[in-house]
Amino acid sequence: MVAPAGAQKTKSKEFYDIVRLIGECKNKSDEDAIMRREVMLLRTILASPKLEKAKMKEYLIRLMYVEMLGHDASFGYIHAVKATHESDLSMKRVGYLATSAFLDENHDLIILIVNTLQQDLKNDNYLVVCAALTTVCRLVNEETIPAVLPQVADLLTHPKEHVRKKAVMVLHRFHQRSPDAVVHLHSKFRQMLCDKDPSVMSAALCALHDLILADPVPHKNLVPSFVSILKQIVEHRLPKAYDYHRVPAPFIQIKLLKILAALGVADKAASSEMYSVLSTALKKGDNQINIGNAIVYECVRTAAAIYPSPVLLEHCARVVSRFVKSHNNNLKYVGLDALSCIVNINPKYAVEHQMAVVDCLEDPDESLRKKTMDLLYRMTKSHNVEVIVQKMTEFLRSATDRHTREETVSRISELAERYAPTTQWFIDTMNAMFAIGGDVVKPAAAHNLMRLIGEGSGEDAADATLRASAVAAYLELLATKPKLPKVLLEVILWVVGEYGVLSGSTAAGLMDILCDAVEAQPEGNKVQAQAMTACAKLAAAGGAAATGTGAGGGECQLSEKAARLLARNLNSRSVDRQQRAHEIAALLREAPAVVAAALPPDASCEDLELDPALPALDAFVRKALAEGASPYQPTSERIAVLRAGGAAGEAAGSLRFDAYDAPTTAALAGAVYDPYVPNSA
Repeated sequence: MVAPAGAQKTKSKEFYDIVRLIGECKNKSDEDAIMRREVMLLRTILASPKLEKAKMKEYLIRLMYVEMLGHDASFGYIHAVKATHESDLSMKRVGYLATSAFLDENHDLIILIVNTLQQDLKNDNYLVVCAALTTVCRLVNEETIPAVLPQVADLLTHPKEHVRKKAVMVLHRFHQRSPDAVVHLHSKFRQMLCDKDPSVMSAALCALHDLILADPVPHKNLVPSFVSILKQIVEHRLPKAYDYHRVPAPFIQIKLLKILAALGVADKAASSEMYSVLSTALKKGDNQINIGNAIVYECVRTAAAIYPSPVLLEHCARVVSRFVKSHNNNLKYVGLDALSCIVNINPKYAVEHQMAVVDCLEDPDESLRKKTMDLLYRMTKSHNVEVIVQKMTEFLRSATDRHTREETVSRISELAERYAPTTQWFIDTMNAMFAIGGDVVKPAAAHNLMRLIGEGSGEDAADATLRASAVAAYLELLATKPKLPKVLLEVILWVVGEYGVLSGSTAAGLMDILCDAVEAQPEGNKVQAQAMTACAKLAAAGGAAATGTGAGGGECQLSEKAARLLARNLNSRSVDRQQRAHEIAALLREAPAVVAAALPPDASCEDLELDPALPALDAFVRKALAEGASPYQPTSERIAVLRAGGAAGEAAGSLRFDAYDAPTTAALAGAVYDPYVPNSA
């Protein structure tokens, strides 16, 4: 590395050698070796009593290299603090820079620079003042804010605009660290908004933005000022130095737009003052360069946040369409996000872009597909639910991330329930969703589907047709799909058990199909309990159908395969399956009328009428009372008795708090300890 001629007068050869060697390192181990040697060298130099003061600035810069590359330079921190006390300007600035790089607001050495900062904030040299202000932003904590706050507040009237800007930034930082410490200075931010220098004004905007987000009401009267500033910027009245790619002060524009968005929420009067300047900013920003796109995006977000204007929203939708149809994925993403903001106000603005949005689901960019899913979910209404749910189902088929699959399944289920055009479409959609994403479907979705099939529409003929269609579809799934998820198997078993006879097949044939599915499906072992219940229902339905009356009288028998399934579970290790098997076996031994009463057809959604007095237990209660049982007491009476007996129990010494008597020798004589008998000793 060849140093500039001017720099060689103030830096040693060792300094340029270390910079060159670091730049030439091929790997981290070489860099660490160089830094370790540098640390040892600097430690020796700084510990020497004959330290050359003229080279201290260079040593501090080398210490910053050490610290930035991840090595410990704490042995030199005190020298950086001492450098801030120097009268030489360049040394002081390097000292402040090094101190800001080395220390944090909670470091023990902070207390040593507070007095120096107080003095330097009053210095006549504005460069010293700026260096001190920069350090204050970085290092002052809540405890030391009061020590420098008066000096910083006085600098708001400094003749140098650079100092005024940094003073506003410091007060903003104080607000972030300790809002209560500067609450009396909020009016200063308003005053600095009118500063003749745009840089000071922009610093005040940042502070006011935070204040407005916290509480917009006290700042509503500033809306005309913000609108006026934005209008001046858009009309190119600021100096050319603030232009970026020929766009006037774009970052100040974006900050102003965020402020207006916060002030215009649900406020028609304030929003009406913004419409004109927002439209102008939107038009001027639409110049197809990145910074212009950023302004357009922020304009759209602001227009969607404030009280809505149909004309402005139409303008926003037209501009955003260019983003959505772009070949650049970044612009597509921005367009989708902006369009979702508009859709929250009124979905009609996204109708013409529906197919362009749907096409984004086929993009290989995962983040773009996820954003498209969010937008489609918000765009869905009754007239487009079929198209959007179909695209979501296709997206679910290709999605691999579990979280994405869970979210997609949840949205398909919600949209299908909310906007389903027909019950048959809803059932078909849910079946397809279960088949594709059954591993992430929540039980509530399955319960909703079963409830819909069970409740029906109230028209007997239509409900019978719907249920027969569902049974036929599920029987076909069992025949054609070798692997079905558990949640879908549960739905199939319930539907076939309840309404299988509507398919025209015999009860025994349906039982055999279900038993074969339990044996063949990978998840079949987990649904054996549901399969036994379904077979019991089919047996009850078959017995009722045999009589031709539907009220019992025929024989309720299981098929051979169903009987084997039941027998196998009589001794199952699963308590639920074993209990269910014994209950079904006992029930089917009863008279057909009892079985029909216990398992009535199409009664899953009927409300059960319960008598709280439980008259069926009257005979049992009378018998127990006759045998000497105590009569039942309501809870209120039991509590009253317990409270009344509490004092008497204490007086009688019902609880012993003294130690038990020690066992006697006679009691222990002849006792034999058995480890398998409690208290045998």
